[in-house]
Amino acid sequence: MYRMKVTAIIDDALIQEVKACSQSPTITEAITVALEDWLALQHIKRLNAKVARRSLLLGEAKPIRDLNRRF
Repeated sequence: MYRMKVTAIIDDALIQEVKACSQSPTITEAITVALEDWLALQHIKRLNAKVARRSLLLGEAKPIRDLNRRF
């Protein structure tokens, strides 16, 4: 895994809040956790949009419930 050293100007209060929410001991770890969480959320949003475009419409649920109850 490659690592990149970055210089960024970020508000101190934002860094402290991210550090507290992530429960990370270092700023590097806190920012890494925040970025990973943000990316995971973006992936979920993309998948939700994909599912919404190709949603499966089911008819009545009773036949499926009856089938499930047999097992």
